[in-house]
Amino acid sequence: MFSKSKFFSLLAPALSLFGAKAAFAQSASDEIVGAPVDGAIGFQPAVTELMQEIVWLNGFLTILCFVIVAFVAALMLWVIIRHNAKANKTPATFSHNTPIEIAWTLIPILILVVIGAFSLPVLWKQQEIPDGDVYIKVTGYQWYWGYEYVDEGFAFDSYMIGQPATGGNYMLTEETEQQLVDAGYSRDEWLLATDTQIVVPVNKTIVMGVTGADVIHSWTIPAFGVKQDAVPGRVAELWFKAEREGIYFGQCSELCGKDHAYMPITVKVVSQEEYDAWLLEAKEDYASVEVAPAAVQIALAN
Repeated sequence: MFSKSKFFSLLAPALSLFGAKAAFAQSASDEIVGAPVDGAIGFQPAVTELMQEIVWLNGFLTILCFVIVAFVAALMLWVIIRHNAKANKTPATFSHNTPIEIAWTLIPILILVVIGAFSLPVLWKQQEIPDGDVYIKVTGYQWYWGYEYVDEGFAFDSYMIGQPATGGNYMLTEETEQQLVDAGYSRDEWLLATDTQIVVPVNKTIVMGVTGADVIHSWTIPAFGVKQDAVPGRVAELWFKAEREGIYFGQCSELCGKDHAYMPITVKVVSQEEYDAWLLEAKEDYASVEVAPAAVQIALAN
């Protein structure tokens, strides 16, 4: 039987031509894997089971839609040729055809049932939150992100490199480009890279509680297949398990004000050893929850 996993394995090489971003890096965790590519089409590399199933579902629905369009186009062509005035000088006088009416009612219902049978399990898997190895609380602000590693007791904010908070002015100046280089990026990552980043271990279940401190934002990483609105006064959850080390970018995906375009997301997936080492440094470098900035404390209290 032709399985979804086999379908995806055949589709993945073609997708990588569109979605993969070449990068020369010292280690796997420094490679930029999930990022938009100028002029490319298709998805970014699917590095979670969630995204792999979304890619498969997209391919399945594309084929199904193509078959439907081809059938309707062929039917229209047949009607045009068979029933034009020159080929059919005496038109029929009937007004109803019960078998046809039953068919064009039942067939669309059957198609919708098939679509639902394949798409609902994908949706349910996204919404059924498993027990996480790491829990991170995400708070959207105008216009940056705040992160709290709940079990580790520290929190930090994340700004786009080039924002006023990082000494920039939303322009790619020489100073901003130098900041990108100092952070391990290049000018190609302008508008994507942030001054701090979420770090998570590879092949571990990450659960995130997402909320907003002012207006509605939306946290998303395309390569992970996750997107969740950050609504003030509510905490919604998402989860993912990244299967490949590297750096992944996302953007706020809910219009949230004048600087909406300048609140990107950076996630770095590393080995367990690198993650453990990073945790030790992070606990020293970032303020603890007790001494975090007032804005972070307010968000954590919600």
